[in-house]
Parts: sequence; structure tokens; C-alpha cells
Amino acid sequence: MSLQQARAFAPASVGNVAVGFDLLGHSLEGAGDTAIVRRIDEPTVRIAAIRGLDIALPMQAERNTAGRALLSLREALALPYGFELELDKGIALGSGMGGSAASSVAALIAANALLDAPLSREALYPFALDGEQVASGGRHGDNLGPMLLGGLVLASADRIVKLRVPSEWHCALVHPDQVLETRRAREALAGSYELRQFVAQSTNLALVLAGCERGDAALVRAGLSDVLVEPRRAPLIPGFAAVKQAALDAGAMGASISGAGPSVFAWFETRAQAEAAVTPMQAGFSAAGVRSEAWVSRVDGPRAELIEGDAP
Repeated sequence: MSLQQARAFAPASVGNVAVGFDLLGHSLEGAGDTAIVRRIDEPTVRIAAIRGLDIALPMQAERNTAGRALLSLREALALPYGFELELDKGIALGSGMGGSAASSVAALIAANALLDAPLSREALYPFALDGEQVASGGRHGDNLGPMLLGGLVLASADRIVKLRVPSEWHCALVHPDQVLETRRAREALAGSYELRQFVAQSTNLALVLAGCERGDAALVRAGLSDVLVEPRRAPLIPGFAAVKQAALDAGAMGASISGAGPSVFAWFETRAQAEAAVTPMQAGFSAAGVRSEAWVSRVDGPRAELIEGDAP
């Protein structure tokens, strides 16, 4: 007999990774969302509870990222049964840490364990994209892919590809006590761009991908710089310039905005370097009058997993 209830945890993530807008991301140890999903007789999806936030999220499944993802799963598989969902939020909204994506991925991993024939991680991706569209208005998988597969992932419109990255490379992420909604951050990108900017960004992306594949920090250091998005979003984040400079002064291979912001991430060649950079990075936000919290994680971070039961 199939499981009737499952619980799953999806980690936070660093979206874009500076040079891969909407298509490159990596998972982050520490923070994350938890979903409890129950299989119910009614052919519907209902949300029983959302905990961990001071503000209310939509309880209607079609308006909630996790609910929409489960609705898509049900519809695509023509399931004769439905799901009841509870969410425990461990990622702040508007943080640039993939909070909406984590909810939908955790819900899908839990629901997948309740299927008579569980799907592959890659097969869950389209349903996660449907959920992400509710939150941001776009079907981009730079947060979803890393949560599903773990580590550094290239996420296109129809596939996710896990990339190799040295196990000793670490990320320091600092999250300021402020909210920057994804939709507002995307509005800041309106307007024209010059061809030379696209060429420069493409060059940087190629350098980073090649550096990760080869384990060559010098290539990553040469390319981990956002010339398209960061200049337009940085003014939305008080203290950003000081935080980024503190990371670079501490030896970072590069530093930029995580996802839509306001969190700031930096890559380092060792965990010790990343840990040492946290205090000066937080000092950059403090100088702007903003409190912050920080995480240090392997770039090759964890993937979403069941907390109870057997992983499919």
C-alpha cells in the first residue's frame, strides 16, 4: 500500500549566481522550507496550514506556489485522488534565497513519495515551474533546479543539468533584514541593453562554467561579475556596495546579488575564507543601518529530501 503522508525539506538557494540570470543557481545549506503532504480521497488540492511567517500567504491552492505545483502534478497524471498540504516556512519572503521555490519543491518531493509510481526529479521540474510562475510571473528555474538536484545547476525552460564544482568551494550569504519583492526587482530591469553588455555577460558565464568544470578558481575569478542585472538592482539594496567590497577584500572569487535580492552572496575557495568574510560583509549592512544574518555553505550544496519515509 502506498504511503498516505510524507514530509520533505527543500534548501534555500542562490539564484542567478551573478552571470546566469534565470538559468543558473546553487543550493544552500542551513535554511529551507518543510512541507507535509497527505494523500486524500477528494480529487483536489487543499492547504491546511502555513506556519513560520508574520504575513499571510494565499491559502487557495491555485494562488499558492506549492499548491499550484501540486495541482499541476495532479492534472498531468490524471490522479483520482488529491493532496492536503501543510507548509513550515524557514526562508523569509522577498529574501533572494528562493523561498517560493523551496515551498513548491518540498511539496512536490513529499507528494511524489505518495504516488503509486514516483517520478524522477527531472520529471517534477515542469510542475515546479508552474508553481514558480505564481510567485514571480515567470517560468524560471534557477532556484528550482538546485533544490531538485542539489549543488550547482543549469536550468533551461525544459531541462535541469547538474554541474560539477569543487567540493571545497564555499559560499557566504548575508541576508539583510529587509524585503525586496521579486516582481519589484524585475521591474528594475526594464529598458534597453547594449549588445556589448550581452557579449560581456556571455563571456563571464562561459568563464564561470569552464572554471567550475575544471576546478579552476582563476577562471571563475575572471568571470564571476554581473554586468547586466546587478547595476540596475544594486540601488534597491542599502549597503550593497560595501558588502560586496568586503567580500572581495576577503578574497572572494566574486560577489553579487543572490536571486532578486536583497541577500548578497560570495564564492570562496575554502570554507575558512568564507567564514572569515561573514563578519566584514555583515558590517557593510550594519554601516547602512541594516541588521543581517548569514550562512556559509558548500557551493555543491544539498538537494531536497524526504524527512520521513523512503526516497523514491
